[in-house]
Amino acid sequence: MRGIFDEELKRLLNKFTEMGINVSEQIYRATKSFVDHDRELAQQVIDADDEINEQEIKLEDQALNLIALKQPVASDFRKVIVVLKASSDLERIGDHAVGIAKETIRIKGKQRDQKIEDEIADMTNTVRSMLDITIDAYVKGDSALAEQVIEANKKIDQRYNQIRKDSLANMKSDPNAITGGTGYLWVASYLERIGDHITNVVEWILYNKTGKITELSSDIVE
Repeated sequence: MRGIFDEELKRLLNKFTEMGINVSEQIYRATKSFVDHDRELAQQVIDADDEINEQEIKLEDQALNLIALKQPVASDFRKVIVVLKASSDLERIGDHAVGIAKETIRIKGKQRDQKIEDEIADMTNTVRSMLDITIDAYVKGDSALAEQVIEANKKIDQRYNQIRKDSLANMKSDPNAITGGTGYLWVASYLERIGDHITNVVEWILYNKTGKITELSSDIVE
């Protein structure tokens, strides 16, 4: 019986890792579509969201079945709970990637600002690095790796504030920059929320390690 449970748990963890990789790719493609003004790529991101949603549903079903039918011991129970909770955050990250893609479509052809788009590209690189480190930390059970993400999220908040400041300044000085500027505000906001969702995943990774829920961010994210 233990061998069967271990195999099912391994499949669950592998599927969670696969979802994390897919979500990271969605972030990359969404922001690439935005800075490259690529509507076709943006639409691909929107279309791919159904797969992310389906992955979350399947993970939830698998996790609940493991809990109900196998009644895992405490350490295994925590591993299953991490997947159950963290997959919800991954799904929301996917939704925010879709939000970025929709902004690409909305403002294509409008006046843009290269400096702000470079800041968004930099913010994206940090966010993707955070998510990749988080998935790696989960696979390795490495809480030290997970804690690196907390410091990176502070940089995300700083970058968001800078983009917001620059965008508002542009919109005040040039009415033609308003449409593009609001797009920058939305995209930066989506990336900032993604950073907070990644922090939530880290909280669950630390819970898996310690058995204690650690509040790393006071922000409520959607």
